[in-house]
Amino acid sequence: MKILYIDTSSSCLYSGIVLDDTLVASVKENLGQDLSRVALPKIAAMFEENNIKPIDIDKIIVVNGPGSFTGIRVGLTIAKVYAWSLNIPITTITSLEAMKVSCDHKGPIVSIIDARREYSYASIYDGENCILKPQYVKNEQVIDVLGTLDDYVIITNDETSLPGKKCSYDPNILSIVNKYVEKEDVNPHLVNPEYLKLTEAEESKK
Repeated sequence: MKILYIDTSSSCLYSGIVLDDTLVASVKENLGQDLSRVALPKIAAMFEENNIKPIDIDKIIVVNGPGSFTGIRVGLTIAKVYAWSLNIPITTITSLEAMKVSCDHKGPIVSIIDARREYSYASIYDGENCILKPQYVKNEQVIDVLGTLDDYVIITNDETSLPGKKCSYDPNILSIVNKYVEKEDVNPHLVNPEYLKLTEAEESKK
C-alpha cells in the first residue's frame, strides 16, 4: 500500500511516500514565500525521482491545520484535486497531531505553534490520553495546565515563553503515516481547513 503524506501548514513542505512500512521518498524543505509556487513541482519531482506514478498511490494523508492560512490552503488544494481526479481515498490530520506523533518522549507531549499576541495553537497528549484537545488558546491557560503535569516536553519550532523542556519539530513521516493510515476516509469535497481561529476578516465582521 502506497501512502502520500502532505503538510504545508507552515512555510515548510513536508511530504513523503510510504510503501508497506518503509519511507521510500520524502522532501522536507523550508520554502518560505515560494511555498505556494513550488510545493506542487517539488512533490511531482519526488514522484519522478523515485519512479512512482501518481496513479500508484492508494491513499493521501494531508495536514489541514492549524498553521499558516495560505500554507494550509496550498496543501489541501493539492491533496483534494489529486484525490478527486484520480479517485484516491483521502483523510486529514492536524499539524499538532503530527507533531505529537513525531516526538518519542514517554511523558506528556505539548504541541505548540505560536499564534502571536500571547496565544498559541496547542494540544497536550499523554500517551493516547488527550489532556488538551487541539485549540487556539491563551498561553496563560496552557501554563495553568502545564502546572498540573510532570515530565512534559514542548515540541515546537517557534519561540515561546511557555516554561519547560523544548524540542524542535522534525516530522517523522513514517510514524505519522503508520499512526493514521487506517483513519476514516473523507469525501475530497468535504476536506476543509482546520484553522482553529477566525481569520482577521471574519473577526472584524463579528
